[in-house]
Amino acid sequence: MDNLYNASNFVQRITLGIFADYSVTGQDSVPMDEPLIIVANHQSNLDPAFLSPSIPRRIRFLAKDSIFRVPIANWFLRTYGAFPLKRDAVDVTAHRWSVVHLKSGGALALFPEGTRNPKGMGRAHAGVARLALSTKVRLLPVGITGTERLGSVLRVFNPTGRIRMNIGEPFELPPVEGKPGKAEMEAITTMIMRRIAAQLPSEYRGVYSLDEPTGDAN
Repeated sequence: MDNLYNASNFVQRITLGIFADYSVTGQDSVPMDEPLIIVANHQSNLDPAFLSPSIPRRIRFLAKDSIFRVPIANWFLRTYGAFPLKRDAVDVTAHRWSVVHLKSGGALALFPEGTRNPKGMGRAHAGVARLALSTKVRLLPVGITGTERLGSVLRVFNPTGRIRMNIGEPFELPPVEGKPGKAEMEAITTMIMRRIAAQLPSEYRGVYSLDEPTGDAN
């Protein structure tokens, strides 16, 4: 698993260096020796392929289950470190897998919007907040820009344009007494998304553009 992951990231860094104006900021903010939930905005199907070589530690992903249906894709994704997620219902199996991975000290990358929003951030689902509250794991916000112009997944071999990965400071959620209600979960989810929005220029913040996120975007 690690051999494929490392080789893929090595090739991806070379490809990005040749074809794209690609840069990463904030890598020093990434905790290296603790469980971690990495949260990012989602513009393109290529975001995971560009996020992995930008984070200086081994990360794993949840990805929509439909892309695992082709045998070769299923083999590659699972070997790379992805796990299928059913997006049309509460996926207990994916949640349990995530909890086990985090309890083992791993890093997990999630896109709280659940689907691509190339024109700006869309409303997020509460699943990330629920996972962070249940595991008490810190979160790391990442702002991704420039991938919205890349269409086909084949562009992973020919990524062009100005691609930026802006990594913010890790943070933890405030303690919650008892089981949080719907309104409280929405407020916590919004807080997480504001941290991501703070890593983005204003034109990328979408539905969170009227918020006042903490921090500055590069």
